[in-house]
Amino acid sequence: MKPHLVVATAYDRLCTFEFGCVTELFALERPELGVDWYRFAVCAGESGPLRAAGGITVAAPYTLKLLDRADTIVIPGWRDADELPPEPLLKKIRAAHRRGARLCSICSGVFVLAAAGVLDGKTVTTHWRYAGKLQQRYPQIRVQPDSLYVDEGNIITSAGSAAGLDMLLHLVRRDYGTTVANRVAQRLVVPPHRDGGQAQFVPRPMPQDESGRLARLMDWVRGHPALPHSLRSLAEHAAMSPRTLQRQFHDATGMAPYEWLVRERVAIARELLEANPPITMARVAELAGFGSEESLRRHFRRIALTSPSAYRKRFGAGKAA
Repeated sequence: MKPHLVVATAYDRLCTFEFGCVTELFALERPELGVDWYRFAVCAGESGPLRAAGGITVAAPYTLKLLDRADTIVIPGWRDADELPPEPLLKKIRAAHRRGARLCSICSGVFVLAAAGVLDGKTVTTHWRYAGKLQQRYPQIRVQPDSLYVDEGNIITSAGSAAGLDMLLHLVRRDYGTTVANRVAQRLVVPPHRDGGQAQFVPRPMPQDESGRLARLMDWVRGHPALPHSLRSLAEHAAMSPRTLQRQFHDATGMAPYEWLVRERVAIARELLEANPPITMARVAELAGFGSEESLRRHFRRIALTSPSAYRKRFGAGKAA
């Protein structure tokens, strides 16, 4: 089988940073990973000279016809949320969606997918500054303004600029597993997964003392996931009241403390399920802090959208005895 083909679209007044994120993730060869890495190409979303932010010009080697063969298409931003994208580009996106290609957008790139009509009935995100405009213009779309990215299966949208890296690493995690995604993140010198959503980046003052205590609490919980944490015990460890802890968690992550804890435990379970030699499912549940296999299966399926056994079968070293 041919490697998965990722195609990024270039356009006049290209968003250089978003485009750079896509090329950094997919265009570099990564022989150290020991996997069949993606193929990557760039196509011109329109004719004529393609200028990019920063005073450079981009010469894309392929036309829109390449989208007919793409397995994943990435829209790295869009030049103006109020400008309708070219119809030939929208037509190719619709055709790609019909045949099951994966469509991804970074920041304002969601307006291209929305204009193509492939987001109707879907939950999406974009930069918090564009969220209201997107929801007003396309009421048939559910806009989730606090998320760094939203995965709807074959449609994945991300928030502003750097959140594109979070989404792209998520794609690597989906395709190759947590271990490979973590190694790619390490090479990029970025976190393999950031906590929470855009709420932490929307201008909002937070007392430095409280934010520092919250960060220390999160680090401590990551190091002790199997302890029987509760809202009260977490608040006591952070020297906060339960109410203050809940407020600070929501401001920083967009989530309640319990939901954040469950997601951290699922992330730990992913890594344990990829371990070689394999670990028994009961031990995975214990080490990740779920307490029972039933609890592991329930939360893992809700967050990872697959079962622990299916995840191990795809990314792990095989079934444990």
